[in-house]
Amino acid sequence: MDTKENAISILKQFGTREKLTDVPVLPKASVLIPLHMRGGELHVLLTLRSKELRIAAGEVCFPGGRRDPSDRDDVDTALREAREEIGLPPDEVQVVCTLFPIITPQGVLVTPVVGFIDETFCPSPNPAEVSAVFNIPLDFFTRKDHYSPYRLAGVTGPLHSYRFVDPDSGSKHRIWGITALMVLLVAVLVTKKKPQFNLGFDPEDPLPFFQLCLRQMISKL
Repeated sequence: MDTKENAISILKQFGTREKLTDVPVLPKASVLIPLHMRGGELHVLLTLRSKELRIAAGEVCFPGGRRDPSDRDDVDTALREAREEIGLPPDEVQVVCTLFPIITPQGVLVTPVVGFIDETFCPSPNPAEVSAVFNIPLDFFTRKDHYSPYRLAGVTGPLHSYRFVDPDSGSKHRIWGITALMVLLVAVLVTKKKPQFNLGFDPEDPLPFFQLCLRQMISKL
């Protein structure tokens, strides 16, 4: 089994379609976590939000956004947003699974959708929403280099933050918050590497941690 096929097999084991039963009714959003092979290694594509946006301006994130009334489900939302933000055609995404949803401090339920894209994909960023698109090796997020934890009152376990310098542009990016948690989860599951820092969740069974996070956030709403 090659690297991509192995990753798909692992991720499908952690799909959440029938595992979470206590997900509340909240405004919904989805993000696409686009994986691809580059030089024989797994990479992930991320975007830098425009500084002109009202929410999370200038932050690193995945393509995604709020559920539209015309969207059929979480996958539809993620694919539509990726098309609008970086010009990624939905039929060029091999959707693998959805992972554990997370509630933002604003009370939005965000579902990560993991999919593979072709390594030849050339992004066409919508300048109104995205100011940069870049790729990072997935195992970057399992290494202690450029990693630092932080904590917030009332949140279980450490929160994660990374500093990344894009070798193509020289630009420096901070990856933190929900985006860092999502990509760390995918990296740990797929690479089977246990980082030399506190994950906050069990990589063999992350479900209880994400269920606890949901309950904690619900109690604050």
